[in-house]
Amino acid sequence: MKKIIALLLLVSIFSCGNDTDKLTVQGTVKGLKKGTIYLKKVQDTVLVTMDSISINGTSEFKLQSDITEPEMFYLYLNKNTKEDDRISFFADKGLTEINTTLKNFSYDAKIKGSKQHETLEEYLAMIAKFNDKNLDLTKELFEAAKANDSVKLKQIELALNSFTKRKYLYTANFAVSNNDSEVAPYLALSEIYDANIKFLDTINIVLTPKVKASKYGKQLNDYILDIKKSEQ
Repeated sequence: MKKIIALLLLVSIFSCGNDTDKLTVQGTVKGLKKGTIYLKKVQDTVLVTMDSISINGTSEFKLQSDITEPEMFYLYLNKNTKEDDRISFFADKGLTEINTTLKNFSYDAKIKGSKQHETLEEYLAMIAKFNDKNLDLTKELFEAAKANDSVKLKQIELALNSFTKRKYLYTANFAVSNNDSEVAPYLALSEIYDANIKFLDTINIVLTPKVKASKYGKQLNDYILDIKKSEQ
């Protein structure tokens, strides 16, 4: 009996160890009665499904995936319609909790997980203000074009260009300030990939060795090298 108990304890410890080396995503989708939830990530430029669960009568879910380093994952909801909803989050080993609603799957998502995601949310909170202002200016641009107001059109175009530069500068400064986070090279690749090479180079240079050796750190370095080669 003692040998059996000891064996069970070893199996339990081994199983727990495996779980801590994986990504576990669990939570609820309030209002969801039927559908399929998918856990996905980009692998070799292709979006692949790492795990999925069919929901039938319950709003709770639990998904898992192997993970070797922090990176972006996506939670997709197929509601048996032509449209999929998606939640993006920066994941790491361990538990990530995502609670949301069926009605506003993406917008109502409350995510608690990696420190990298906390950094990403800090960035997104500020960039949302930039996006709101950009929408306002774009609306004014259309109205000026409709009214054939060439003077105002020119003013708004200049304002949009200045605004875009400020947004890029903020993103670059945020990445530099968070050079010890995998979020830094990710933002450089996803948000300001078409910025002046000097911005990207500055971010790349200040990355910590650990981040530079990460998935997005390597991708950023390769991307910069490709740009420099094409400019020669």
